[in-house]
Amino acid sequence: MYLNCHSYHSLRYGTIPTAELVSMAKENGVSALALTDINAIAGVYDFTKLCRNAGIKPIIGVEFREDGKLKFIGLAKSQEGVGEMNRFLTEHNFNGQPIPDRAPEFREVVVIYPLQVIEHLLDNEFIGIRATQLNLLYRKELRELMPKMVILHPVTFRTKREYNLHRILRAIDRNVILSKQSEEDICSKDDCMIGQDELLKHFQHYPEIIANTSHVLEQCNFDFQFHVPRNKRTFTGTKEGDINMLTELAYDGLSIRYPHHPQEALNRIKTELKVIEELEFAGYFLITWDIIRYSNSQGFMHVGRGSGANSIISYCLGITDVCPIDLNLYFERFLNSHRKSPPDFDIDWSWKERDTILTYIFERYGSEHVAFCGTNVEFKYRSIIREVGKVFGLPKGELDELSKGKVPQANSGEIVSLVYKYGMLLEKFPNQRSMHSCGILISEEPITNYSILEMPPKGFPIVQFDMHVAEDIGFDKFDILSQRGLGTIEEAVQIIERNHGVKVDIRNTDLTTDNPECNEQLAIGKTIGCFYIESPAMRGILRRLKCKDYRTLVAASSIIRPGVAESGMMREYIFRHNFPDQFEYLHEVLREHLSETYGIMVYQEDVIKIAIHYGGLSAADGDILRRAMSGKGRSPEAMQRVKDNFFASCLAMGHPKKLSEEIYRQIQSFAGYSFCKAHSASYAVESYQSLYLKMNYPIDFMVAAVNNGGGFYRPEVYVHEARMAGGIIHNPCVNKSDVLATIYGKNIYLGFAHLKSLPAGIAQNIVVERQRNGNYKSLEDFIDRVPIGIETIQTLIFIGAFRFTGKSKNELLIKARLILVNYKPQNWAPKLFQEPVKDFVLPKLERSVYEDAFDEIELLSFPVTHTPFDLLRTKQRGDVMAADLLQHYKEEVRMIAYLISRKHVPTKRGDMFFGTWIDANGDYFDTAHFADSLAKYPFQGGGCYLMKGIVEVDHHFPTVTISRMEKLPFIDDPRYAVSDERRHETQRNLNEDVSMTNREPYPQEHEIGLPRYINVA
Repeated sequence: MYLNCHSYHSLRYGTIPTAELVSMAKENGVSALALTDINAIAGVYDFTKLCRNAGIKPIIGVEFREDGKLKFIGLAKSQEGVGEMNRFLTEHNFNGQPIPDRAPEFREVVVIYPLQVIEHLLDNEFIGIRATQLNLLYRKELRELMPKMVILHPVTFRTKREYNLHRILRAIDRNVILSKQSEEDICSKDDCMIGQDELLKHFQHYPEIIANTSHVLEQCNFDFQFHVPRNKRTFTGTKEGDINMLTELAYDGLSIRYPHHPQEALNRIKTELKVIEELEFAGYFLITWDIIRYSNSQGFMHVGRGSGANSIISYCLGITDVCPIDLNLYFERFLNSHRKSPPDFDIDWSWKERDTILTYIFERYGSEHVAFCGTNVEFKYRSIIREVGKVFGLPKGELDELSKGKVPQANSGEIVSLVYKYGMLLEKFPNQRSMHSCGILISEEPITNYSILEMPPKGFPIVQFDMHVAEDIGFDKFDILSQRGLGTIEEAVQIIERNHGVKVDIRNTDLTTDNPECNEQLAIGKTIGCFYIESPAMRGILRRLKCKDYRTLVAASSIIRPGVAESGMMREYIFRHNFPDQFEYLHEVLREHLSETYGIMVYQEDVIKIAIHYGGLSAADGDILRRAMSGKGRSPEAMQRVKDNFFASCLAMGHPKKLSEEIYRQIQSFAGYSFCKAHSASYAVESYQSLYLKMNYPIDFMVAAVNNGGGFYRPEVYVHEARMAGGIIHNPCVNKSDVLATIYGKNIYLGFAHLKSLPAGIAQNIVVERQRNGNYKSLEDFIDRVPIGIETIQTLIFIGAFRFTGKSKNELLIKARLILVNYKPQNWAPKLFQEPVKDFVLPKLERSVYEDAFDEIELLSFPVTHTPFDLLRTKQRGDVMAADLLQHYKEEVRMIAYLISRKHVPTKRGDMFFGTWIDANGDYFDTAHFADSLAKYPFQGGGCYLMKGIVEVDHHFPTVTISRMEKLPFIDDPRYAVSDERRHETQRNLNEDVSMTNREPYPQEHEIGLPRYINVA
């Protein structure tokens, strides 16, 4: 009898999680239950499964509201009815038209209006009446509607506490404090579930209303079938046509990838085609191929990764660039008869080109059939406290303290307790719907058959359910991603052709992958700017491994992941790589199946191999483990069943319990983090491409890195790399610079976009006007041609953008102020005739040689004309330089260095940091700062530091463990008077890259206790 229930998918209204709503209904003896979330169907599929499991008939509906006001409720008689409501609300979402008072003429939807007099009700339309409204039936006009009345008992909350939570949610939604809420903003205090018998008792004198309600419940049937394929079924129009086309494309690609047609490749293609045909995935492959074909036609680069790179057919079709035979990637990880979930293609494009690819997909396959997956954005701790505190009327200052975990002194009593109490209740509640980062659905039937669509600001429609629900109901998503690494590679190739007349065929992986010169750079960690291998941690691993080939890089790309590190196996892998004859295999199975990785589980495939060959699990259970490791559809119940099965099987096979526990511990630590081998291999290919460009054209490559937002580091670091490679760095110039950095030979001109206070529109105008009418002849000519105010012109003068005039900054500033004294943007107009330049006789003002550097720090956040070391008060540069650290193993050294980045790491002894620095020669080195040292000598922001510490060497990689550290002062800023305190403030504009970690400390070597050493000398 419950026709109007809200879950917490009624955003900022409902308070009941879907599973708990169904559980409550079962406890109350409810036999049929309608979920009617407000303008949403986000929870209906989970709701349907839960109801079926509980023996309750699920009824799917929507509560239609406009600006918080209830208009009507729709209940689907069938799947077609769900589609009708979805399309109606989709049009409302897209066009912004208000929801009308009367429902459209739905054919497969029962419509229920709140109690009111409505004339000419259709056969499918009813009036809902609450038990508290029965006394109104004395009115003749309402009594006459009884033949069309049904029981309406909304459900929104369960307890008084949840009623208060509902009020808080409504206040958050309306952006008002609780005391300003009106009765219309919130639900009735009766909107909670009661026993079905108790509900019927209220209506015992109105059998007609009860009968009408029963009739509505009988009419509504949602016979939805889960795990039925709903993607676009074919590419050519028929399954036979698809497999024929895929076969033809595969053999065409074979001739390109394998010119000599090796039998192994031929056999593998036949095997894969057979499985693809059996599982009816040919259409999925062809649609992916079609997207890649379009991308290639536009000259775009892409990287195909994920488990799809295990397939030789995806390699032959050009979807991926990893040869599965060379790397022994087995196809069963990608597709097998036990795997009913879709193949996994993750495809990256440059961040500049992804929208073009998306537009093609939506246009090619039709806007009625394409949408992004949705995702729920949950209330997070800081936002919860801030939002809840706001509706309780706390001022901003106290909200700031609360959101940082501090209790404000001014108000530490009851209100703060309430804020925390209800804030905790809101954790994990959905707050708003958003777009999945990359998952696209392409459907056979109109996608509105399954979901209401919403249009977020990015301009591509989204469904209301997430990727897990999408998979449950039969959709296979296409992951269309973007990254800046590909943008850097593409732009570098363009710059190299423009600057050197050389067209690099960067798509030719034979040219780049395992290139001997690249391997030399890998071994010493000279990889800053290169995709995925530039972070301090990754460069450290490359040096510890002395990484000199593609296979080692593939492994390095995976062992840096948290799962391998957490299990303690990253350090173990490094040890065994360096001392391959000084460890024991835990078991012969590991020797047999994991010899390539020294008996260590590095990839998802390795875990599956051990689960099957050591644990005796079936391939299906191995796949459950794999999905758990990738974080997809992880079910605790399913994992527990697999775990119990694993240990029972290990026991039956005679394995010692402690050994099985250690192996399972390693398996478990991979959850959510591990890479499949093909994924690591795809990343390694791109890493080699960027490293090849950096090694052969370092200056051009670094300009591209700067222009594409870099990667791990701030722009200053890439500018430093360009300078170290021989580049000559220039500040922005109105006649040489573009919006982004430009290069002429070895001369690099920073772009206007790097200036912190220059509006983007003006930066664009400067370049467009110069391209249209030629170089600027003088400051006056520039002001005549570009509409610009005094503050912006001063920024350009201070950075030296008019140095081509040969005039000093002081002279230019005075001229600009004289010219622009009466400037108003609305009165600006281009001059038809060039007026002669007026010469002013100005006194000569002396400038310090360091003033430019301080201007640069203020406007760019780093100096260009001088190094940070030039600005130090001390002339000392330390006793030891980075290049000599290996010669000082276990010695105490004193160093002066400029801070690049620091990485937070939790340990059992407290928080520590790893630092990355450059010395006065421009060389990088790393430091370790333990909790006891940091307590006395903390980091104090960007700049130069004097440090003292002991040099430790871990497998060829030196680190200085810091015992003492002090930030060094710069000279006084010469731009300010001696008495001006600002003389000491400018260096605070220097940046540092800080990355924080939120995890438990990793285990230490002695806590793992592996039998690794044999006869260690």
